[in-house]
Amino acid sequence: MTYLIGVDVGTQSVRSCLFDLDGAAVASASRPLATTFPKPAWAEQDPEEWWRGAVETLKEVLQVSKVNPRDIVALSYDCTACTVVALTEDGTPLRPALLWMDERAHAEADEVSATGHEVLRYCGGKISPQWMIPKGRWLEAHEPALFASARWIVDEADFFTLRLTGRMTASLNNATAKWNYVRPLGGWPADFLRAARAETLAAKWPADVLPVGRALGRMHEGVARQVGLSPETIVAQGGIDAHAGEIALGAVGPGDLALILGSSTCHMAQSPTPVFANIWGPYPDALVEGMFTLEGGQTATGSILQWLVERFGSEAVAQAKSRGQDVYAYLDSLAEAIPAGSEGLLVLDYFQGNRTPYKDPLARGTVIGLTLKHTLAHLYRAAVEGICFGTRQILDDMATHGFRLERVYAGGGGAKSRLWTQIQADVLGRSIYLPRDKETMALGAAIWAGLGAGVFKNYQEAIGRMVHIERAVAPSAGRREAYDALYRHYVDLYPAARPTMHALAKLAA
Repeated sequence: MTYLIGVDVGTQSVRSCLFDLDGAAVASASRPLATTFPKPAWAEQDPEEWWRGAVETLKEVLQVSKVNPRDIVALSYDCTACTVVALTEDGTPLRPALLWMDERAHAEADEVSATGHEVLRYCGGKISPQWMIPKGRWLEAHEPALFASARWIVDEADFFTLRLTGRMTASLNNATAKWNYVRPLGGWPADFLRAARAETLAAKWPADVLPVGRALGRMHEGVARQVGLSPETIVAQGGIDAHAGEIALGAVGPGDLALILGSSTCHMAQSPTPVFANIWGPYPDALVEGMFTLEGGQTATGSILQWLVERFGSEAVAQAKSRGQDVYAYLDSLAEAIPAGSEGLLVLDYFQGNRTPYKDPLARGTVIGLTLKHTLAHLYRAAVEGICFGTRQILDDMATHGFRLERVYAGGGGAKSRLWTQIQADVLGRSIYLPRDKETMALGAAIWAGLGAGVFKNYQEAIGRMVHIERAVAPSAGRREAYDALYRHYVDLYPAARPTMHALAKLAA
């Protein structure tokens, strides 16, 4: 037997999964990750906690599966992006990482956007404060001594590349989607780096930029010994978690769209021609050679539901525990009993700013229509409805700019929610296709591992073998009209509330 490993480093956990070549998960293990929020719109994680989680889960997978390590031919990894980490030459972190959702660098992002450089056409015309250049420039401006001492200022995936192999490379996937690397313009044009005041930062990036699935070499011998793998194990270049999820859903054909439902939601599609919309991209060759990746995004989705449970859900947690249920499944069941529209409650899902279509880091979450009748279950359902409206708005924008949607696939933790997937189908008026394997991102990373080891010649062969769509969630009869009416109010709410949002965000800064 031949096996592949995918390591999925998400926002809330690290997960290692062992797959056979038919895409079946033979064993998996996970460890939680902690996020700190030092100030409003800031978010940080400890890189050493990522690494401990990866080492522990790899060990556990080997122990539980009892697979001969020599039968595991390759490993790859997917990570959140753009999660920026400052490292010494040997990969020691100098500070907590600036997590992907951290929006502190909005002033630097505005300055880069003001350059009007042609590079910006490939990211929706405006750079995000979540990305590499704004965050790197923030470190340079606000922590100059640390910035000067750092040999590397890179993404989370690059940290894993260095730890796993001893090499430092950048992923073409990350560099194109988050670092403003544009292949048709020669990578990073010198005049762009000058205009963006990023030349000093760029000197701290890897020289080699490699596509996902490219073999990096064999695993570092010390790491292989530590986790129990063979030192002959191939490590393949990894990339972004949501992009791995798109591959694991097989959503790479014309008109396919992958919804990656996690702490955030990513809306991923491939196009043979560039689509210049109010989304991120088009990213040339970022994931599939010769194709343009289109990416919409909602910064906070599953994390809103987590916030509701952690801040207001103690009674729900206790009730779920007494029933032997997961608290989210319990809240799903309560929310399913509430009518579409949550009895007049509407949530705007901008709890950590808006990624697309507005690219507004100062946008804020809004709850409107509250009465004394409403319960936590109403809030929970309204939050899911708001999240699904946000997805519809992004897809409407993509359609306006020429993307023709045919099929919608969903993966990630949120795809396990019966409530979320049903409301999304109802709001879109489309079926949502769900995979057999629920470890979506890890499966995508395992496919990259298979490409790196030469197990598969290309994505088509790998997807045909390892990806299995299990079922479709069809829209419910009779709900579309109610959701169409509520959606119009959702779209109108942000322009009306924007001045107040910005004023409050500045007061809290």
